[in-house]
Amino acid sequence: MQIDLNADLGEGFGPWSMGDDAQMLTLVTSASIACGGHAGDPETMYRTLMQAKQNGVSVGAHPGYADRAGFGRRVIPMSPDEIGRMCAAQVGALIGIAALVGVPVTYVKPHGALGNLAARDRKVADAIVAAVRQIDPKLAILAISGTQSEEAARAAATPVFSEIFADRGYLASGQLVPRDQDGAMIHDATEAAERLISFLQSGLMPVVDGDPIQLAAHSICVHGDSPGAVDMTRAISDHLKSQGVVIRPFIAP
Repeated sequence: MQIDLNADLGEGFGPWSMGDDAQMLTLVTSASIACGGHAGDPETMYRTLMQAKQNGVSVGAHPGYADRAGFGRRVIPMSPDEIGRMCAAQVGALIGIAALVGVPVTYVKPHGALGNLAARDRKVADAIVAAVRQIDPKLAILAISGTQSEEAARAAATPVFSEIFADRGYLASGQLVPRDQDGAMIHDATEAAERLISFLQSGLMPVVDGDPIQLAAHSICVHGDSPGAVDMTRAISDHLKSQGVVIRPFIAP
C-alpha cells in the first residue's frame, strides 16, 4: 500500500511567515504552494520552491481567492469565468517562478473557500479545470475525494488525483466540516493517524453526521498552517510507515 503526503505551504508573504515550511518539506512528498492569492509573493514562492527542490518534493499550485485578510477562507462573489481567469493568473505566476528554480509544477489544488466551492459547484469546478487545461493539459488536478472537482476533471479527461485530509472532519456529503462548526479540526496526532490507517484498510471515512462514507485517496493532506503541524505530520508519517504504508508522491518530482 502506498500514499502521498502533502501540505499547503508557502502561505506567508513579505516579512510574515505561516508555519514551518522548512521542516514540513522534510516530511511531505508533495507541496501545494500558494501563488499570490490568499498568500504568497514572488520571494516566498521562490524560497519555498527551492526548499522543495532540495528535498525532492513534488510541487503543485495552490490558487485561492485574492483575500489575504481572510486567508482565502471567505467566498468572494465571482462568476465561474472570473474564477477561471483568477486561477490561470496564479498558476501562471507559480510556473514562472518554478522555471527560475528549475522544477516542474505538476498539479493544481484550489485553496480554502475556493476549493470547497469547487467541491460542490460543478460550474466552478468546470471553470477551474478548463483554465488549467488551457495552461497545460498535462497539469493534474488534486481534488477533494468524492466531489464535483473530481468529476469535472474526469469529464474533461484531465489527470486527477483524489485527496483526503488528516486533520479535518467530514460531512456525509463528502465535503469538509466548516471550520466554524464542531468537529471541523482534528488536533490529536494519534487520533488522526489511527483514522487514516482505518480508512486505508477499509476505504470508509467517518463523518460527523451519519454513517462512514466510501472515498478514494491518492494523497493525504496535513495543513501546514495548523498549530503543531510539524509534529502531527511526523507522527502520521511514522505511524503509516510502521503499518507498512509506503509514502511517495502521486506524481514524481
